[in-house]
Amino acid sequence: MAKLFAIYQQPKDPAAFDSYYFSKHVPLAKTIPGLKSYEVTRGDVMGMAGKHGVYLVAVLEFESMEAIGAAMASSQGQATAADLANFASAGVDVMMGETRLV
Repeated sequence: MAKLFAIYQQPKDPAAFDSYYFSKHVPLAKTIPGLKSYEVTRGDVMGMAGKHGVYLVAVLEFESMEAIGAAMASSQGQATAADLANFASAGVDVMMGETRLV
């Protein structure tokens, strides 16, 4: 398996972020071909010293890194990436990698 991690920084208006993210961005992202699962953190993201500066972490699962590449090259993947500018003004880091259970 391979996973794409989208790590969103604290927005100025969390209610507006949540409204847009869950009503527009998530449904758009769920159209990406090859997407096997999509999960997000709920509530505060915590660090070892307490509440972290990160607001939300999304984890999208695919069959492989090649599948992520094809998914992001698709029209749906491109539209989803372009949509970040509509709500993630505080910043988002996107990372991906092969995963395995240990």
